[in-house]
Amino acid sequence: MHPLLRSNTLKLGLFCTNGSGASQTLVPEAHEMDWDLSLRTARAADRAGLEAVVPFARWKGYPEGRPEHRSGRVMEPFTWAAGIAAATENIGVFATSHAPTMHPIVAAKQAATVDHISRGRFALNVVGGWNRPELEMFGAPMREHDERYDHLAEWLEVIRKLWAETEEFDFHGRFFDVVGGVSQPKPVQPTIPIMNAGGSPRGMRFAAEHADLCFVIVQSEQEDAIRAQVEGYQRMARAEFGREVRLWTHTVVVQRDTQAEAEAYLRRFSQELEDVESVDAWMRLQGANTQVVPPGVMAAMRQRFAAGAGGFPLVGTAETIAERLEMLSAAGIEGALLTWVDYDAGLADFTRDVLPRLERAGLRAPVGTPAATREPVAAG
Repeated sequence: MHPLLRSNTLKLGLFCTNGSGASQTLVPEAHEMDWDLSLRTARAADRAGLEAVVPFARWKGYPEGRPEHRSGRVMEPFTWAAGIAAATENIGVFATSHAPTMHPIVAAKQAATVDHISRGRFALNVVGGWNRPELEMFGAPMREHDERYDHLAEWLEVIRKLWAETEEFDFHGRFFDVVGGVSQPKPVQPTIPIMNAGGSPRGMRFAAEHADLCFVIVQSEQEDAIRAQVEGYQRMARAEFGREVRLWTHTVVVQRDTQAEAEAYLRRFSQELEDVESVDAWMRLQGANTQVVPPGVMAAMRQRFAAGAGGFPLVGTAETIAERLEMLSAAGIEGALLTWVDYDAGLADFTRDVLPRLERAGLRAPVGTPAATREPVAAG
């Protein structure tokens, strides 16, 4: 059974440990790309019973003309996932792939290979591509926004045929021509779970139609507003595609002994020592090439983008963080990916102090118990 199917009401994972992390900050303790840290944190998350470790894909940093900038120091996700899969036992291992940068035949075989290495724990986060400079580096066209999702849908259709078909097949679509298509080995799983983070109306429709996990940026900190965002997504999926969608989000964790200490540290790394050059470039590229959030909302969320790519803030004591995760769960969020400035210390503190509170709240079963590993009963 895939870890994503565990019966924990609130599922958890790590995010962005294959590169410089999610925070765009100049604090000296800021996470840098490091394989040993990727390995340590993945193993620690595995021991703690977390369900997922998700890398991001980045081929070029955000500031123009700065090839050395830390935002571009990111390990390739499939290769990274293979290493993580071999070094862990129970956690779900993702790769992230931009469709314009990889032919679906290559992606299908690499995904199946990592699925074998992980013994059926692999999942794939698919991205249409929005960072114009890195796509131009590939010589790939920067398609019109909605057309990117048409391309991504066809890319994924080819991959799924390669995973499923036992005979050679021809495929002639709008974007891909495959003659005598075949891919071996097949994945260990009947099919590999797909995640997508489309935030625009077209992106949400793509995820609702094609993805097993829909990844959203939560745009409010109020439970009622979050629930409305979640329920609106779910209504659209049911009405247009007859599907029940499972919504995940990502978070920025700042855990301290007091609320004041946590807020002071958030202010230090995301405002006082914000990497202004990087955040300006990131927001400029996002604004020009995506429709994830409206421009006015994006400007208001600048601190959240600096702190962790718009992640929902989990800032305060262990008790406060657990309560905010309970609130996300009550609003309909099924899974939360976690980021920190310092992943080593942050994950250790979270595992020691927050996880037991989530267990007492009934959102997660203790590691090693049958409830932590059994497959949930299918919804009617």
